[in-house]
Amino acid sequence: MATGHEQGQANLTTIAVLVGLIVAGVWIWKRLPVDTQERIIDQAVPVAAGLLVLGLLVLTAGWRIRRRVTQRRERDRLVAAFQRETVQEKRLELSFALIECNAYRIESLEEIAPSLKDLWSMTLQRALGDKQHRARGLAASHLGVLQDTSVVPLLMKALEDDHAYVRACAALGLGRMHATEARDRLTQVAEDDGDQTVRSRAREALDQMRYAKP
Repeated sequence: MATGHEQGQANLTTIAVLVGLIVAGVWIWKRLPVDTQERIIDQAVPVAAGLLVLGLLVLTAGWRIRRRVTQRRERDRLVAAFQRETVQEKRLELSFALIECNAYRIESLEEIAPSLKDLWSMTLQRALGDKQHRARGLAASHLGVLQDTSVVPLLMKALEDDHAYVRACAALGLGRMHATEARDRLTQVAEDDGDQTVRSRAREALDQMRYAKP
């Protein structure tokens, strides 16, 4: 294994070589005929710029592909863990992580959607008390990801929760599924709720429904 001194010497050598190449390049450039310099500028520079742009596009595409592959692998890992898990609290945390990993979309999760719906619906109804507000809130907002209108009554009831975080998440869930049947209730919440964040989330949900079919 190289010591710190050896690594420092290698870095100095690399820098010296780069500086030498730059100096040599400048020296050669200054001794080229003017017409040769102009020809290089007119022809080589645009080609180099084009190659640079092409290289950046390839790198960007490669990065996006790698990101999608990594995301898919992580999603598959979480799905498998969720299906194996038997402890309710751990299943709940895995389900939250799974939706976040999947960018809050239901695509590719259709197979476990019924299990997610049951878990989050039960959590929203049974995770009572102020200490459980995070679980209730995340369950409410994530139910909207499923695009299953059968949970709309449950989310509307959650708009009456004692904790503002849960009410805000319920509004977020309704907005995600464009639940137009909740428009009147959300309008009331946007005007009358005592918490500013809840009112803001309700207005955002109404904005999402603006172009939805009645």
